[in-house]
Amino acid sequence: MIGKTRDDRGKMHIRQKLEAMSDQFTPAERQLTSVLLADYPFAGLEPIQDLSKRAHISAPSISRFVTKLGCAGFQEFQQKLVQELKEGQQSPIDLRSGSTFDSSAPLASYFARIDALNKELVETVTTGQIERLCDLLTDPKRQIYMIGGRMSDTIAEFFVRHLRQIRAGVTHVPSDPELWPEYILRMKPRDILLVIDFRRYQANLASLSDRARNRKAQTIVITDKWISPAAKGATELISVPIESGTIWDSYAPAFALIEALLVPMAERDWSATEQRISEWDKLRDEPAAGMKT
Repeated sequence: MIGKTRDDRGKMHIRQKLEAMSDQFTPAERQLTSVLLADYPFAGLEPIQDLSKRAHISAPSISRFVTKLGCAGFQEFQQKLVQELKEGQQSPIDLRSGSTFDSSAPLASYFARIDALNKELVETVTTGQIERLCDLLTDPKRQIYMIGGRMSDTIAEFFVRHLRQIRAGVTHVPSDPELWPEYILRMKPRDILLVIDFRRYQANLASLSDRARNRKAQTIVITDKWISPAAKGATELISVPIESGTIWDSYAPAFALIEALLVPMAERDWSATEQRISEWDKLRDEPAAGMKT
């Protein structure tokens, strides 16, 4: 992470702390971090002796590690993980209890919140992550499959419609799980399944991600700071700020992220992009031309 001060770290979730402080950890602590992140947050909710065996690090060392993260002990560490899980399931009714709404200037008030979220997005997503995503999603040898959750699938479809104008081999996976086997069977090693899933997560997306990885496909997950269950084992994980301070989470930063990604993707091989868009537009215009008398 970039742009984070020591004071900011007190407000971070455990996963964010693990990533932000990785350069401060010993080799044993980095091994423990890998175990925690591989099955986050559930690995951290195991009894300390079980976690000790999995990570090959002593229980006292785990206790010292969580203290380094700002927790008074392992019990507080687990309490924070449980709280993160609860926050990830909050409904609009839950969110309203902590929201503030300026009815005298609703538009200005809301856009101020969105501006703050977008600034947080810039501080959270690194240039390296953007470059890796562009590498993966513009690789012509990879087929790209995308899907989102109950509400976030509109973002996935938006991404698909634009990316199809840049490259071939981009598929929007339908929301009906009865149709998924066809798409899973199409997936080849190194293909990409990109999942967009925000809190009140869609549980079956985790199953879809597992099946894609069983086919040796790679997964990219765009989610929030509470982390979708679909993120387990992901090649790339992007955490997007969504808390608007109202009864609704905001997807504006997610749309902004997608638009920001599309620009360098189109520029990677502009001559090919230009030719594809030109041919695309020519085909779009043909039916209208055929109707002329």
